[in-house]
Amino acid sequence: MEKHSNFIRTIIETDLKTGKHKEIVTRFPPEPNGHLHIGHARAIVTDFESARLYGGRTNLRFDDTNPVKEDDTYVQAIINDVRWLGYEPDQILFASDYFDEMYERAIVLIKKGLAYIDDQTAEEIQATRGDLNTPGVESPYRNRSVEENLQLFEQMKACQFEEGTRVLRAKIDMASPNMNMRDPVVYRIVYASHHRTQDKWCIYPMYDYAHPLEDAIEEITHSLCSIEFEDHRPLYDWFVEMTEMPFVPRQIEFGRLNIENTVLSKRFLRQMVEEGKVKDWDDPRMPTLAGMRRRGYTPEAIRSFILSTGLSKANSTVSMSMLEAAVRDDLQEHAKRAMAVIHPLKVTITNYPKNEVEFLEAPYHPEDESLGVRQIPFSRHIYIERDDFVLEKPNKHYKRLALNLEVRLMNAYFIKATDVVYDDENNIVEVLATYDKETKSGTGFTGRKANGTIHFVEATQAVPATFNFFEPLVTGDESLPLLERINDDSWHRYQGFIEADLRQVKPQDKFQFIRNGYFNVDDDSSEDAIIFNEIVPLKSSYK
Repeated sequence: MEKHSNFIRTIIETDLKTGKHKEIVTRFPPEPNGHLHIGHARAIVTDFESARLYGGRTNLRFDDTNPVKEDDTYVQAIINDVRWLGYEPDQILFASDYFDEMYERAIVLIKKGLAYIDDQTAEEIQATRGDLNTPGVESPYRNRSVEENLQLFEQMKACQFEEGTRVLRAKIDMASPNMNMRDPVVYRIVYASHHRTQDKWCIYPMYDYAHPLEDAIEEITHSLCSIEFEDHRPLYDWFVEMTEMPFVPRQIEFGRLNIENTVLSKRFLRQMVEEGKVKDWDDPRMPTLAGMRRRGYTPEAIRSFILSTGLSKANSTVSMSMLEAAVRDDLQEHAKRAMAVIHPLKVTITNYPKNEVEFLEAPYHPEDESLGVRQIPFSRHIYIERDDFVLEKPNKHYKRLALNLEVRLMNAYFIKATDVVYDDENNIVEVLATYDKETKSGTGFTGRKANGTIHFVEATQAVPATFNFFEPLVTGDESLPLLERINDDSWHRYQGFIEADLRQVKPQDKFQFIRNGYFNVDDDSSEDAIIFNEIVPLKSSYK
């Protein structure tokens, strides 16, 4: 954050310099009705970093004002996501903590003649709101007496009316050019058990009323939110003032971050989960933080990506390659190196001693000795990538194995392909080769130059593994409905082999499989069934 100045930081510094605030307090206020996605990461990073940079604190507060959609499962998932990103909230709070005070503040509005009970249906209220060119029509119940409104509101709280028959509305201005100020609904009746208060309440506050009061109660100095709430700010300020809250928070809006070909709609993501289009919220193809964690994205890379995109008032859209580059930069520095063969082709080295296995040593990272070294078996039988062999060298740029060509096996020897073995369908199933024992890596051999270097896995000790590769979950014409754009061919599985030294890998272990890309051990992986997810490929120049 220190390297990324922005308009929010300027506001905070001014407020501290003028003495308006002695401590900066922000909050991240998600609704617990689904998992967080990469779009939420901008809000999380902005909220926590803006406070941290100035020695302040940040609350995690759940906007649980809609009992129909909310669940404790999502509460815990969101807490886990925030902590996984590297942030520890000062307090974990809930809108429902303040239901009693919100109710009392609504009574303040009624007593001041600034709120009334409306018997119109939701459809009737919507029909009389007008539009940007037409003023709204006042409700026939707008001028009820304070006494009648207080009595009806108490009856609403006592669950004496059916759902949808009455609401509490603020009395502001039905002709306001700001549609949000046209007598917004403050409370509605909902008969659903709340995940925390159970059946204590049957009336629930609307977000536009609850949110500013929550900020005021918690003495949030800078209420940071996305730009679509800019038009709601006059209503935010109105509720704080008219309910006579002793602390006045300030709402500041910033632009949303979108990523090309990535759907950042919690409603749509939930629909894909519920309809079985994906495995769950943590499906590695999903743009949820849980999905990205499972795929192998690191919190350090996500934070770096968010900060590198900057912060402004305008919405912005960046390429997925920008996020992948941040992930690749982090993994390049920290991931262990190893060899894996994803599409195996057997090679038999005919002049290597039978039944002999030697062990070659190589570091897990060329620039980080702390990651240790690994023992690489080598014998008469190895696997190479099927794409690393052709019968005839196609052109001078081809730097892999072909008949009568010599390549170096990484960390091992030169080998030369001499013949091939076919199956009954005329497919190559084995390459026969010879090796030169004088060319062992590390001995300083300079006698001749090989036609490139390829990786391998020794066959007798190779560990079977499944490799998952992913393509974009949503593709195609952006004018079509989202569900029609789902890519049904976005998950590919292959059976291959990894080095013997990787037999004890654990979920979330990360590797750069040399010449193949960066991979993460999947959460469902076990010693008997090792599963890797491709995180990101190597840079295109190395593919």
